[in-house]
Amino acid sequence: MTIITVTSTKGRLSLEERRKLAQTLTDAVLVPEVGQFAPPARVGFQVHFVEREPDMMAIGGRLLADVGPDADVMVIDVAVMDGDWRQEVRAAVIERLLAALADACGLPQPSPTWWVNFRVIDEGSWGSSGGVLSVLPLLDTGAFTEEKAKAIRAALGA
Repeated sequence: MTIITVTSTKGRLSLEERRKLAQTLTDAVLVPEVGQFAPPARVGFQVHFVEREPDMMAIGGRLLADVGPDADVMVIDVAVMDGDWRQEVRAAVIERLLAALADACGLPQPSPTWWVNFRVIDEGSWGSSGGVLSVLPLLDTGAFTEEKAKAIRAALGA
């Protein structure tokens, strides 16, 4: 289970860009998380797009409404279930997310004012379907590679 929230100024992302990002941001996290491209695992991902008026966001101590139309501030917040999230895996996810955002926006590289927060939700702290969920039963569904499942079990001491 993964939640990806993209916060931007109102109107920054078009409908077509959001359509593309819904898939590319999902896949940017999915592949490092499960160890392979597994489209059936996409069902465990949600992408939320949050738009804010320029007078509801600031950078450098100034409201975007005061900075002007060239201010291009976005934040991607990623919340993932506990697992194999070593620093190099987190770095790969962050780089993949920023590259997907730049691609969807038709830019050669990500803006320095696009930021990513990566949060790991502790085992036993994720709920759905009327109860608490664990990543451990998901490891035997075929979505995770054997190597990734082993790394997750080791990381969780299972």
